[in-house]
Amino acid sequence: MAAKRQLRLGAFMRPVSIHTGAWRYPGAVPDANFNFPVLKKLAQTLERGKFDAFFMADHLAVLNMPVEALKRSHTVTSFEPFTLLSALAAVTERLGLVATGSTTFDAPYHVARRFASLDHISGGRAGWNIVTTSNPDAALNFGLDDHMEHDERYVRAREFYDVVTGLWDSFADDAFIRDAESGLYFDPEKMHVLGHKGQYLSVRGPLNIARPVQGWPVIFQAGASDAGRQLAAETAEVVFSAGSTLARDKEFYADVKGRMEKLGRHRDHLKILPGAFVVVGDSVEEAREKRALLDSLVHYDSALASLSVMLGHDASGFDPDGPLPDLPPTNASRSGQERVTTLARRENLTVRQLAQRLGGYGGLALVGTPQTIADQMEQWLVEEGSDGFNIMFPYLPKGLDDFVDRVVPELQRRGLFRREYEGATLRENLGLPRPENRFFPARAE
Repeated sequence: MAAKRQLRLGAFMRPVSIHTGAWRYPGAVPDANFNFPVLKKLAQTLERGKFDAFFMADHLAVLNMPVEALKRSHTVTSFEPFTLLSALAAVTERLGLVATGSTTFDAPYHVARRFASLDHISGGRAGWNIVTTSNPDAALNFGLDDHMEHDERYVRAREFYDVVTGLWDSFADDAFIRDAESGLYFDPEKMHVLGHKGQYLSVRGPLNIARPVQGWPVIFQAGASDAGRQLAAETAEVVFSAGSTLARDKEFYADVKGRMEKLGRHRDHLKILPGAFVVVGDSVEEAREKRALLDSLVHYDSALASLSVMLGHDASGFDPDGPLPDLPPTNASRSGQERVTTLARRENLTVRQLAQRLGGYGGLALVGTPQTIADQMEQWLVEEGSDGFNIMFPYLPKGLDDFVDRVVPELQRRGLFRREYEGATLRENLGLPRPENRFFPARAE
């Protein structure tokens, strides 16, 4: 009899809550994004709850919204991902540590070295979230007047992935002999010089660090456009998708899994985790009241800015009490623009109503009791809308405590979630194979 499928759970932790009003909620820690003692406790709580991973999104610009909105946002400041995750590696033992690394504004040698280092420091718990960076303000911080066109960014990202993974394979797993008696530290025959010269990148190699503990850190990806889905099918091992309705999530799940199977990849070697904003209450009514209070703490300036970011167009000139106008395609996140436009049309929302909805959080929200939340999670898993969820907490630390202390036990009671970690590495806990070194394949016995 086949083993029952179990949920995989990531935690979206940068910002510590995606909700714009989270820092103002009663009992929340306003500076949690930039407070290491608090972040340490949050990571340890996630590990107590047997979460797969602490996921840190990253921004490469401050001015990603108008200043009148930015001054009300807790996303304005945050630690650099590798510095924080390396520190958290020392105070956790099993929790995966996932950082965003841009393929548009960073060099593949830097990315390969940082993630390899994090994987060694953490004992094999690193993950790389591949992003192409859609924020045009980020380009200005890297000597560019504008960023690449949408589809071109994905072509570069594919080459970038090939270079980084090739650098991780610079040394065979047994290259470092460290024989004190003979004086031989490593075997040069087990070192590969990459020598890559491609359309966008030229990287000689080899990487000056041993092959990562996991072979490669786990590959995460979050794009939902056609180009993003194809990149995920070709490269990703975990996809953070934008949670929506069950029907839309089932379509995304079937499409990406189908694409990877056509490429010869096993469908179980990619986990799809839609984002889920979770608010827990003693009753459904109480949970809804918590959500309503949280949404009431979002200032309209911030709501309008969130709408502009999602649309890839400045919404400040739109009639707030009129319908969302038709818009040309954006060079930012096309899937985000499509999601927002669909929501506005489906529910006949005015610009003001749409902004208020998105100013808090406009995606998949599980608002209810531990039992009703577990019901929804089980439905998504059973009907192949997901392999788990990337959980977004409404406010910290109480929102996280509620999930770990109340929802996790309910999932465990149903046999839907682990009681103990399966292994020591992120790959082992996610049920993912360790990739073979492309330059030094294992010899058959």
